[in-house]
Amino acid sequence: MKKSIIALVLCILCNISAVMAEGLAEDVNCAILMEESTGEILFEKNPDEHVSIASITKIMTALLIMERIDSGVMSLDEVVTASENAMSYGGSTMFLKTGERFTVHEMIKGIMLASANDGCVAMAEHIAGTEEKFVEMMNKRAEELGLTNTVFKNSNGLDEEGHFSSARDVAIMSRELLKHPKIIEYTTIWMDTLRDGKFELVNTNKLIKYYTGATGLKTGSTSKAGCCLSASAVRDGMSLIAVVLGAPETDTRFKRSSELLNYGFANYTLKKYVEKGQPIGAVTVSKGKKKQVNVEAGEDFFKLYEKANLQEAEMEVKFPEVISAPIKKGDKLGTAEFIYEGEVIKTVDVVATEDVDKKNFIMLFADMVVGWITGILP
Repeated sequence: MKKSIIALVLCILCNISAVMAEGLAEDVNCAILMEESTGEILFEKNPDEHVSIASITKIMTALLIMERIDSGVMSLDEVVTASENAMSYGGSTMFLKTGERFTVHEMIKGIMLASANDGCVAMAEHIAGTEEKFVEMMNKRAEELGLTNTVFKNSNGLDEEGHFSSARDVAIMSRELLKHPKIIEYTTIWMDTLRDGKFELVNTNKLIKYYTGATGLKTGSTSKAGCCLSASAVRDGMSLIAVVLGAPETDTRFKRSSELLNYGFANYTLKKYVEKGQPIGAVTVSKGKKKQVNVEAGEDFFKLYEKANLQEAEMEVKFPEVISAPIKKGDKLGTAEFIYEGEVIKTVDVVATEDVDKKNFIMLFADMVVGWITGILP
């Protein structure tokens, strides 16, 4: 009887979730909801349709910028000089003047807060020499990320024939950008200034001010694309990305994105089973200068659950009782298997945390002598 009641409650909860999902994003062209760490899709509507994405394009521009910064190729203090070409761009701008100089740090603020079209072109020219060459870099990166429904023609998203993407591809590039935590320091700014306080910046993403846990990411709107938004938010350790493309008006994109995020946070939870570098145990070492080597997880493992069907996986660690030296840091010494409903759903390598050198001949011989004397062989 008790089991029947529990089953009935779970069934009702699942049906409520389904009803909630059915009513989402009805008045937008395309939408998707993704959990960031796993990349799992929680909701989709026309996810692979080719559409204009307006200034959502700047997510890829920002990604190329952040990758160069995090790899040490470019610094935030580096100075960018605006060209006459960059100055000529209209729409959303930071009103660059030919020869005006800004740091990369300031340019990112202009791009991510004010959606500066001129700022994108100035950065593109700074990085690649010309915007055309930078766009080639954008398309190459899109190909590397598997964005099969994306073609870039410019760096800022102004309407141009043949420039398009899809809700799924936008979610993927948004997820990739969020792998660079520094970007959140910009996308969560509500108001700031440039030019010694003379030029005010206000974030075009209203969710930053009004949605609890909002972390970004980028708005966009043109006559062809409609109103668009890639919105990210974090609650209880789970990060979601909601993409809305082709909303009829600006308030709709914020409302529908909020509803998507609410649906995800209400119905799903993220379980962190193991993080890369987390201690797992120790393995006995034979013929090594150390008797044991500590082992750790070689990668992260997170699993997404529906709250109405939460049944956690079990971890089973498998590594030998004894392993022979030499051992190098990072060597795979075993595995951690995660079992869910009787099946292995993930195998994580268990790796050595340090080097263990093999004992030389003299040390091994000394061990044998000690073993003969004590009766305990090494």
